[in-house]
Amino acid sequence: MIKIAITGAAGQIGYSLLFRLASGEVFGPKVKVKLHLLELPDALKAAEGLAMELEDCAFPTLAGVECFDQAEDAFSGVNWALLVGSKPRGPGMERSDLIRANAPIFVRQGKALARAASNVRIAVVGNPCNTNALIAQHHCKDIPATRFSAMTMLDENRGKALLAKKLGLQVEEVSNLIVWGNHSPTMYPDFENALVGGKPVEQICKDRKWLETEYLTQVQQRGTAIINARGKSSAASAASACIDHIRRFNEPTPTGECFSAAVASNGEHYGIPKGLIFSFPLRTLANGTYEIVPNMPVSAFAREKLKITADELLKEREFVQDQLL
Repeated sequence: MIKIAITGAAGQIGYSLLFRLASGEVFGPKVKVKLHLLELPDALKAAEGLAMELEDCAFPTLAGVECFDQAEDAFSGVNWALLVGSKPRGPGMERSDLIRANAPIFVRQGKALARAASNVRIAVVGNPCNTNALIAQHHCKDIPATRFSAMTMLDENRGKALLAKKLGLQVEEVSNLIVWGNHSPTMYPDFENALVGGKPVEQICKDRKWLETEYLTQVQQRGTAIINARGKSSAASAASACIDHIRRFNEPTPTGECFSAAVASNGEHYGIPKGLIFSFPLRTLANGTYEIVPNMPVSAFAREKLKITADELLKEREFVQDQLL
């Protein structure tokens, strides 16, 4: 059995995510899943209604659903903690205001993770996810930093889909599209190392100017474009990316491939300062651990982009320095 805690469970992403977790889609038909739904006290009733719906699906793989309004209880014994809930940006809020507003939430949740199972993995989805993950990880010293990650899979999926659409190809033909850095408009979708049908993208797409400008902007601003069109932020696509994120860490990465996720920098790769939660090219090994893929080609163009997003993360760390004491 796998126990999974989901914070902000009654929100839009949670609603799109939970049924797929319960169905056996992620861990297979032979693995039972028990779900711990964590919500604010005012939203607990909604979580209880969601639990009823999950039970009514009669999934053979669903071992049970419990609802909680305290992180210490919700995280008890869990093997995965999906930190989906976070305070959204309000009118007139700067990114620094949002970071500070979320910091106390992730301080509390980081401390509560001490009650999780010894093999727990933590995936932070709630934005600003890189720095939220940094805060949670800092306040749970009993869990190795390598068990924390922040999700940039949505950005990778967006980048693949936009490339495929531009080139008139199927999305599965695009691979190794790495998103570097922060889950913010400074992220760098690395088209230079991406492959299309096993060939470098630039052998297929000759429009370098489009790749350097319009393509990067479209990926970086896709979330804003969806809000402008839909009136709401991404939910189903974020939930689907979370499923992909879990799978990538749960299954060995095929030879020659890699995926994107933000993990703690050890200071040994690509000049990224130690301790930042930074999105790298990763691969999961057969023993269930992961490694940062070393020695990926990084051009002068790419290096400039990596510096911009790393500098932003350093500033975000400064904003919450008082929460890291």
